Amino acid sequence: MLLGIPVIHSKEFSTEKSQKCIVSIGDNMIRKKIAQRLGGGFHLAIHLQTIISKFATLGEGTVVAPGAIINVDASIGKHCIINTAAIVEHDCVVEDYVHLSPNCALAGGVKVGEGTHIGIGAKVIQGITIGKWATIGAGAVIIKDVPDYAVVVGNPGTIIKSKKNI
Repeated sequence: MLLGIPVIHSKEFSTEKSQKCIVSIGDNMIRKKIAQRLGGGFHLAIHLQTIISKFATLGEGTVVAPGAIINVDASIGKHCIINTAAIVEHDCVVEDYVHLSPNCALAGGVKVGEGTHIGIGAKVIQGITIGKWATIGAGAVIIKDVPDYAVVVGNPGTIIKSKKNI
């Protein structure tokens, strides 16, 4: 039990039972594989101390931590982690399996591709597109579009490698 909620080890979980769950694994790729294997029937976990516009949408299996803010017309995909005090401004699109670390901020109109991880305290200016399965380092400031699989660090954000061949 964790805070009164049953924690089921993967070996105990059965897809034959009608169990709703949240896949609580931090690694975006592993979370995707497990969620796909389970197939469906996922909860949302939204902390009471969040601000979420009634005009925002959240996909199944997504977790929103305390202090997070999701503004008008933002779209959050399936199985995302919107961590403590993360900010998703108006008109952002966050695709499936994304992890927004604590205190990161997406300005208006940002698009974040599937499986991307944005590190603690990172900032992304308005209108930027970040590709799929990218990694944005802690504290990075993103002022230019980021391609798929890129690893970006620093201020301003600089690509240091690609994960495509990893």
